[in-house]
Amino acid sequence: MEHTEIILRLENVSKTFETVNGKLPILHGVSFTVKRGERVAIIGPSGSGKSTLLSLIGLLDTPTQGSIEIAGVKINELSESEQALFRNKEIGFIFQSFELISPFTVVENITAPLEIGNKIVSPEAISALIEKLGLRERLFALPQTLSGGEKQRVAIGRALVNSPALILADEPTGSLDRATGERVLSLLLDAVDKTKGTLIIITHDESIANRMGRVLELKENTLHERK
Repeated sequence: MEHTEIILRLENVSKTFETVNGKLPILHGVSFTVKRGERVAIIGPSGSGKSTLLSLIGLLDTPTQGSIEIAGVKINELSESEQALFRNKEIGFIFQSFELISPFTVVENITAPLEIGNKIVSPEAISALIEKLGLRERLFALPQTLSGGEKQRVAIGRALVNSPALILADEPTGSLDRATGERVLSLLLDAVDKTKGTLIIITHDESIANRMGRVLELKENTLHERK
């Protein structure tokens, strides 16, 4: 059954950083699973390790200990180049700071993952996504000419264009005013529903967390399910 398929599994994941003052443990013994199609919020105070955890899930960093499995693939068994290919195909990122490519137009930014992964998506599907994002009139605009809300909509499009197994969003409305953030979040949730994607969102905003199906809280270096 698709709705009970485990798309993400972390088992006893820990992350420790080496500093000039010695070892700094950030995460310890994190274990949880996420099913396909779930919407999950990860909350916690600043400095609790939320972004570190997302970096591990998104294969931008490697755990000190433990294992991560995405879509049935054990990530620690992949080489660095295989991880890069897997990340491009199966994971969509949405960052608070947008991370758009400045010389690229809106449409080039959105379709960049397809170019990198040499993947073909029908022009109709790309056009429908751009329409949904309300970017039809901004296709050939450069990032520096866009508003914050427009930049984040481009970032959402880039994350979704591949129809990835997992969409990771790190404080996606943190750089936006409340009204714009609300519109962008609603658009993201609607787009994720349409693509039947799985969303993990890092947030400190309780109102955002309350719109997710599950809330996980990072405290004392590990993750707890909020009942």
